[in-house]
Amino acid sequence: MFTSIAYAAGSSGAAPAEGPMGALASFVPLILMFAVFYFLLIRPQQKRNKEHKAMLSSLGKGSYIITSGGLLGRIVDVEGDILVVDLGDTKVRIPRGFISSTYDPKALNKSTENAAPDEKK
Repeated sequence: MFTSIAYAAGSSGAAPAEGPMGALASFVPLILMFAVFYFLLIRPQQKRNKEHKAMLSSLGKGSYIITSGGLLGRIVDVEGDILVVDLGDTKVRIPRGFISSTYDPKALNKSTENAAPDEKK
């Protein structure tokens, strides 16, 4: 009775992977998963961060910006990492890191005119 239990707990008949090729074969799926994650997630994010840093460093007086809160304005003064932004009737001071992107006001006006034409007939 005890011998049948010992045989049942033994190997299942398949030989375990031995040698350096067996160890390498067990790591191939992990290496492939890391490569997929790198090319689909890590590399595009690094590229986006690099472009955003370049955009932030190129900001100066007269640039039209969009803040991370969604406000649109024009930079009127630069005080180191603090930007003075004209929002129309108000001027606010915003840290450089809170700028999400820039925009062209002429292109923005054209797109809004095309989206909602006047109803004068």
